[in-house]
Amino acid sequence: MAKFFGTDGVRGLANAGKMTPDSVMRLGQAAGRYFQATHGRRPSVVIGKDTRLSGYMIEPALVAGFTSAGMDVKLTGPLPTPAVSLLTRTLRADMGVMITASHNKYHDNGIKFFGPGGRKLSDEAESQIESYLLEPGQGLAESANLGRVVRYEDMQARYIEIAKATFPRRMRLSGLKIVIDCANGAAYKTAPATLWELGAESVIPIGVSPDGTNINKDCGSTHTDLLSEQVVAQGADVGIALDGDADRLIMCDEKGRIIDGDQLLALMGSGWQKTGQLAKPGIVATVMSNLGLERFIEDKKLDFIRTPVGDRHVAARMRKDGYNLGGEQSGHLLMTDYTPTGDGTVAALQVLAEIIRQEKPASEVLSLFEPVPQMLKNVRYSGESPMLHAELQSAIEAAKAEFGNSGRVLVRASGTEPLIRVMAEGDDPAKVDRVTDELVSVIERLAA
Repeated sequence: MAKFFGTDGVRGLANAGKMTPDSVMRLGQAAGRYFQATHGRRPSVVIGKDTRLSGYMIEPALVAGFTSAGMDVKLTGPLPTPAVSLLTRTLRADMGVMITASHNKYHDNGIKFFGPGGRKLSDEAESQIESYLLEPGQGLAESANLGRVVRYEDMQARYIEIAKATFPRRMRLSGLKIVIDCANGAAYKTAPATLWELGAESVIPIGVSPDGTNINKDCGSTHTDLLSEQVVAQGADVGIALDGDADRLIMCDEKGRIIDGDQLLALMGSGWQKTGQLAKPGIVATVMSNLGLERFIEDKKLDFIRTPVGDRHVAARMRKDGYNLGGEQSGHLLMTDYTPTGDGTVAALQVLAEIIRQEKPASEVLSLFEPVPQMLKNVRYSGESPMLHAELQSAIEAAKAEFGNSGRVLVRASGTEPLIRVMAEGDDPAKVDRVTDELVSVIERLAA
């Protein structure tokens, strides 16, 4: 069987392949069997979802799978991914599930799994669940031991209170005018309410009219033109963009300039260094983070640790080595003193707190280093992955040798789509562009 899990759970085209009701039900059964085997008692699972139309199809299929395996189910309705992570822990559930395809368009959907502490499942756990998928019909509960289902109506309010509690005591958002883009996704109610209840002078919400098919459509953290336009047009102090499941954060200063996850990591890393909040003197990022961030962090005499792409890899390294701050350029920010996984709303609150402390405009607070010129291109393919070709591997090694210590080259297969992602960065922008285009040309020829 092909690998079922990608870099962040299971994801695919809704009502096709892995995302048909039958496949999803069997996945629920396999996951239920895994938790029955590892916990030795009647387990429970919290299920949340974003605003995709297909969530109405996938949720009952998962419920059928879990209850047939003897798991009790707690349904929350639309809720951010980090809220499901937190509620898995606070409700003392054995497992959490978020139905989402994150920043993808509505036609995709997916399933993210969390363990009892609200952390994403390990590779070993996912492999065991995959092995159970090869044994359909095994591990089903007897009729008297089927799981029960409860729908909770107050989970959004509960999450808002949890998020607000992470904001510094005796500090308010008073005087701030904030544009918040919720990507027509899971945080369309919770994020604006959190900012308003913490005292913001004005909260201007956009991307808060989900219809099942407009999630991430020309809005949110992957389409930030709308945010920039509104911040400038409204004369706002700062802008916040979340993605469809609200575990990513991209920000915008009062001039409309977009601030990515690397800049936010620089801000929090240097700020926490001054206040003594870093559990260890360093941060964890991925291979995609800009070389400028690495140089900035090392100039602060802090460790800079890189992991493979994916916030789960960042989180695993943080746990292993005792760091409490990490993240990705894409806006996944992990602040494990507050939440066990990336949380766009909570991360935004920590950044806003830093702006308030410094008493300066966002443009003077949020840009701490000059990014090294970086180029990222995606090449779609069908059939065999071009990554398997020796010719491409040879071209990659030659590109790395050409940069030496003045830049980086990274070519990797996407974990969620049939794409090869090509990234090059270095001090010479002309070389960056040329090397990227040369690698893309090789991949396109091999993929033809």
